[in-house]
Amino acid sequence: MTSFLGIDTSLTGRRWIGPDLATERACEHLAQQTALPRPLCQTLARLGVAAEDSTSFLDPKLRDLLPDPRSLRDMQRAAERVLQAVDRKERIAIFADYDVDGGCSAALLIDWLRQLGRDATLYVPDRIDEGYGPNVPAMQALGAEHDLILCVDCGTLSHDPIAAVQSADVVVLDHHLGGETLPEALAVVNPNRQDEDGSLAHLCAAAVVFLMLVEANRQLPKDGPRPDLMSMLDLVGLATVADVAPLRGVNRAFVRQGLKILAQRQRPGLAALADVARLDQRPTSYHLGFVLGPRINAGGRIGKADLGARLLSTTNAAEAQAWAQRLDELNTDRREVEAAVRAVALAQAEDRGLDAPLVWAAGDGWHPGVVGIVASRLKELTNRPSIVIGFDGDEGKGSGRSVSGVDLGASIQKLAAEGLLVKGGGHKMAAGLTVDRALLEPAMARLSDLLARQGAGAGGAADLKLDGVLMPGAATPELIGSLDAAGPFGAGAAAPRFAFPDVQILFAKRVGESHLKVSFGDGHGAKLDAIAFGAFDGALGPALSDHKGNRFHLAGRLELNSWGGRTSVQLRLEDAAPA
Repeated sequence: MTSFLGIDTSLTGRRWIGPDLATERACEHLAQQTALPRPLCQTLARLGVAAEDSTSFLDPKLRDLLPDPRSLRDMQRAAERVLQAVDRKERIAIFADYDVDGGCSAALLIDWLRQLGRDATLYVPDRIDEGYGPNVPAMQALGAEHDLILCVDCGTLSHDPIAAVQSADVVVLDHHLGGETLPEALAVVNPNRQDEDGSLAHLCAAAVVFLMLVEANRQLPKDGPRPDLMSMLDLVGLATVADVAPLRGVNRAFVRQGLKILAQRQRPGLAALADVARLDQRPTSYHLGFVLGPRINAGGRIGKADLGARLLSTTNAAEAQAWAQRLDELNTDRREVEAAVRAVALAQAEDRGLDAPLVWAAGDGWHPGVVGIVASRLKELTNRPSIVIGFDGDEGKGSGRSVSGVDLGASIQKLAAEGLLVKGGGHKMAAGLTVDRALLEPAMARLSDLLARQGAGAGGAADLKLDGVLMPGAATPELIGSLDAAGPFGAGAAAPRFAFPDVQILFAKRVGESHLKVSFGDGHGAKLDAIAFGAFDGALGPALSDHKGNRFHLAGRLELNSWGGRTSVQLRLEDAAPA
């Protein structure tokens, strides 16, 4: 593959990759047929949008994309049982996972039940003491005091804990990869059951819960109260992005509509969290994944497991403010723990080699609440599936993150079936596992082999994919507005990135400990500001700040920068190379 602008090794050590010939041709066709701006056509072509579909893609309607809930097995039965519990005023318990998806799923149910005048008991297991998913003691205790238990974002593989429930019905609303058999629950609604067709496999658990509520609303008496489902899409959008679900089809509509709801600040918990995070601009998918999501996750990682779900479901502003502040503090603590583990894990992975199909690291005493984040960092650095494992004695608990096109969850589940793992499961992009120390090396070797068969490690670890070239004068607020219409961007739909070729550095200043602020121009009067975060952690900052008048190719993502009441265009600078 020919490098873009001839950049085989940039200042950050990456090769630049531009659109292939087929994408260029699709872009030309789009430009001719639609009269849309060329940078937008480049983005649409890369996303595989045909000219005839461009109008509907740029203005997606949830009503057009929402699947029929009954297309999922057990859905009608699940909704009927929930409505029966509401009608009979039965005691309902919600057993939720401790991450953002689990918290949003629980909050959706609590919100919906509250609008019908009912409440529910929330139970979130402790990550360290209980681990992921239902366990026998907790399920037995809940079953003894409730008539219905709803397991959200968990439960598909929980055969023994669900079988241990004697006097209550159990309904599972999940999206994790199912096994050959299902637990003995009244209903298991999961697009990743092995007997599903896979057409909705990209849904997160909160989206599955939302579809169940759509079906339940459909079954409610026409003359009775009907919960407002549209107001709950902020939770569905947040969970979709935070759980790294691919932003295509209905997921894209969930996030677009969810961001609109979030901007209205109707949910006390999310409004309080935005305030403590100093989010003072219109929220984007970036804020869902990297500002709000990590703070909600912090409770489940190193604090009280149910804090996130309680924040998302509270209607009390004072309560929301206190919990948001606590989660923000926990997130700061989490960063410190993560940094310590990340440094050791990266050094270990580098010694092992970063060009293998699987990048992995393991250590004693690594906090189980941060191994998933560190795995994500390794994945981003190497463009390889990554596993990070923390050992307590001879038992190691780990998390993994994958790259597009490589199903990590299925491979982890296969290892568990082969006896190389104590247990393991997940979905395509993320998975969890438990492994004995004696089997660590053979398990990782086998996993590496399984992932290599799916193409892991085939792509360059240092490729930066670009949609095309722009000049500084073309970077306008109007262009950003048109590019945003192709969003939201995230998993499975990378944000558009452009190269600014042969530009002159007009101003460069170090900001904070490691960031770089730059102004550059094309030599004809047009100029553009840029910010490069962490630039002085590598060669990018020193080279551009000491440019000596040399010209550079710059690359990154365009964004609007709001400061002091003014809004301007800036480049989120990610890479550069001498021109």
